[in-house]
Amino acid sequence: MGMDKAARTEWWESLPAGIRDEIDGYILQDSLLMAVKVITEIGLVPRGTGVGSARLIADDRYLHHGDRVAREPESPLDLESLACRAAGCGGRVVAVEAIWDGDTVHDRFVRLLAITADPVGEAPMATVYWSTAKRYLGEDDDHHPRHPVAVAAERAGRALAAHLSVPFHFAGPDTPDDEAPRRRP
Repeated sequence: MGMDKAARTEWWESLPAGIRDEIDGYILQDSLLMAVKVITEIGLVPRGTGVGSARLIADDRYLHHGDRVAREPESPLDLESLACRAAGCGGRVVAVEAIWDGDTVHDRFVRLLAITADPVGEAPMATVYWSTAKRYLGEDDDHHPRHPVAVAAERAGRALAAHLSVPFHFAGPDTPDDEAPRRRP
């Protein structure tokens, strides 16, 4: 069971100023994991609350700082930007692929990759987070029941693949699965 808002505020205010500054420094750099790490490592979070409460405390600080947080820029999904990135690949683009990924900060997201030959490899084109998908699709886009990151990645990936006259591959677009089969050469 996590701490309620009043308990989190009381806990925050009981911290030494230096620790609060350190945590806020990480928050302002959009470094959630480091902020949570400091909160849990100082050992002052009441027993039984752990990482869940540490995350809520960090979330409170994000809300406190609002627009002052230096967010990581989101990937562009427009065709012109993706085509520019593809043109800069170190090899000939032979396919565009979308793959699921995820982490504790962004939850589930999709990475768009250009698959290359001569030399064989892959180059990142975009990372589609929930916020990136909402920006690209617009608030009123009806994508139900599919996850918006899958819809946005598929639309942008298919457009890029069509522009480059190469195949598009997205194994499991309906279900987040970071172990779905990859495209084979």
